[in-house]
Amino acid sequence: MFFKDWPAVFHIIICAVISYIVLFIFIRISGKRTLAKLNAFDFVVTVTLGSTLSSMILKKVPLVEGFVALITIIALQYLLAFLAKNSSKMEDMINSTPTLLFYNGKFILPAMKKEVITEEEIYSEIRKYRLESLEDVQAVVMELNGTFTVVKKSNKVGPSSLDDIELEH
Repeated sequence: MFFKDWPAVFHIIICAVISYIVLFIFIRISGKRTLAKLNAFDFVVTVTLGSTLSSMILKKVPLVEGFVALITIIALQYLLAFLAKNSSKMEDMINSTPTLLFYNGKFILPAMKKEVITEEEIYSEIRKYRLESLEDVQAVVMELNGTFTVVKKSNKVGPSSLDDIELEH
């Protein structure tokens, strides 16, 4: 239960070191996007890479098969990111859109219902930004990757970070 034998321990150490180095090299080659978690697909890639690495270290799959899996996952992620960048239809299929949950002092109930978000969760996100008064909050947005962004009110005129978000009623 706690210990099998020394050869098994050494095997795990060797596999862990080799797998870690290979994954590090693959990620350096493929770019920062591989671990960016910009959208749901990027999150799936990150989880899949971790699961594959774990399987390699724990001898569930041979190293070469694990390396092929890592290369395949990273190549698919890169391919889909490339297609999304070059095709608005593919971008719409792959990426969701940000959702406005709170705007100008009002909760947007249809959007909150669609995303299954409560007022308490929005208040919590506002507090994370160290804001007490809702008067200081222009908007709360659920981003593509499921994280929240709280946008403070501003006196500035011109383009806004909210320009790409549709207001749902």
